[in-house]
Amino acid sequence: MEERTLNRKTNQSLFRFWRHPYSLSYLLLLFHAILPVNYQCVVIPSPISGLQMAQLKYLSGFGNEFSSEDPQYPGSLPQGQNNPQICPYGLYAEQLSGTAFTCPRSINQRSWLYRILPSVCHKPFQPINSGNLVGSWNEVHPNPNQLRWKPFPIPPIQNGPVDFIQGLATVCGAGDATVRNGCAIHTYCCNSSMDSRGFYNADGDFLIVPQQGELMITTEFGKMAVAPLEICVIQQGMRFSVSVTGESMGFILEVYGVHFALPDLGPIGANGLANPRDFLTPVACFEESPSNSTFTVLAKFHGRLFSAKQSTSPFNVVAWHGNYVPYKYPLQRFQVMNSVSFDHPDPSIFTVLSAKSAFPGTSIADFVIFPPRWAVAEHTFRPPYFHHAVVSLMQNLVVTIAYSAQKTLWNFVYQQLQPFASRLVTA
Repeated sequence: MEERTLNRKTNQSLFRFWRHPYSLSYLLLLFHAILPVNYQCVVIPSPISGLQMAQLKYLSGFGNEFSSEDPQYPGSLPQGQNNPQICPYGLYAEQLSGTAFTCPRSINQRSWLYRILPSVCHKPFQPINSGNLVGSWNEVHPNPNQLRWKPFPIPPIQNGPVDFIQGLATVCGAGDATVRNGCAIHTYCCNSSMDSRGFYNADGDFLIVPQQGELMITTEFGKMAVAPLEICVIQQGMRFSVSVTGESMGFILEVYGVHFALPDLGPIGANGLANPRDFLTPVACFEESPSNSTFTVLAKFHGRLFSAKQSTSPFNVVAWHGNYVPYKYPLQRFQVMNSVSFDHPDPSIFTVLSAKSAFPGTSIADFVIFPPRWAVAEHTFRPPYFHHAVVSLMQNLVVTIAYSAQKTLWNFVYQQLQPFASRLVTA
């Protein structure tokens, strides 16, 4: 940062070339009164080296009508219709709906999957221990105070394997999954892969943010490699499994009843912020199950976990088409908008994805980042302004610890919650 004094008598200064380091934190603007779950503060273990991921192929775009088929079975995607009397290779046609049939076409989401066996081929679901997941916010006492957490511990592998689902813990949230309105924030801390296990969330969408360790996520639509400084979204009802090769941690934003969308740009114009072409969707890649195998499917339903057994992998989709898909996004591609004259813009200018509510201009939750950027505003107090917010904010540290507004704080704080109507410092 270079600081130049314009007028020493009035002590007015022009701050030029102030470079914010990557990536300071992620900011979640939650349009509910958030109820926190209190956990003991602990110290984070040392990070480990990332996974050596294979090169994977992706489809580019956001909200597109995609289509893909496994190259091992060319022609497996039916042409001209969705549900032929006999599908190619004897596959089963299955529709996965993300919205009601009667939603307006502009927001209607669905995909057609062509799989070796229907996903209904499983034994009945049985309730299992939900661990640290919170299903009802009536069980949590409200707390209007600003709260901070040190990093959650990653279970040592010596104490036994803990996979992605077993390592989930709810931090805060609001609303109700049973009426499909609200949101929750979870952390995950794991040390092993989900071998012969899959999971789907019947309550809402998962926006996953890795903070330590790369994830190889197998979905019904294909495989995604998701590393720190990337995010991925697994939408409601989609089965997936997470593989790791070591200690991994991160956080998850879950929204009920709506799906994430790109924010409106308004006067910004046609381009900027998160551009649609930078979102990546996996290509079809199926698994064949060995004979006499057993696969476990886990489900989160009304905030509780359930388990069912089946004899085949749920990732047996040979081809698919539609616009209801999982996707990932590299945060380095975010095009930042900022003030080049005076004052700080509101932090909403850094919105990546938004889960819109029924009220125009208001969201259930926004996913916002503070990426690298130049701060060159004239005659402007360098740290961001104090703010009496009408929303709740959750900040999560991702990479570095230096932050212009709270430089020393982030050396020790992993997560920070600023509840509805509390006094705070914004981005």
